[in-house]
Amino acid sequence: MARGWESKSVEEQQSEAEQKPGKSRARMSAEEAALFRQRETLLLSRKRILQQFEASQNPRLRQILQEALVEVDRKLKQLS
Repeated sequence: MARGWESKSVEEQQSEAEQKPGKSRARMSAEEAALFRQRETLLLSRKRILQQFEASQNPRLRQILQEALVEVDRKLKQLS
């Protein structure tokens, strides 16, 4: 019963999405897409470095992570 209910809900959502006039996004050029992916990759790296930094107790590792964070921030700034 629950499974049938879920599929009906999904079908309703899909039909509503088709009926609503959605905002069409402008297509990105290949260069814009590459820059977007590069920026997203750097942001994910930054997040991972920060998580490791916060969890680390080792002063040497924290120093290495701090240097990595500075480098990622420098690259992000270059993309902007």
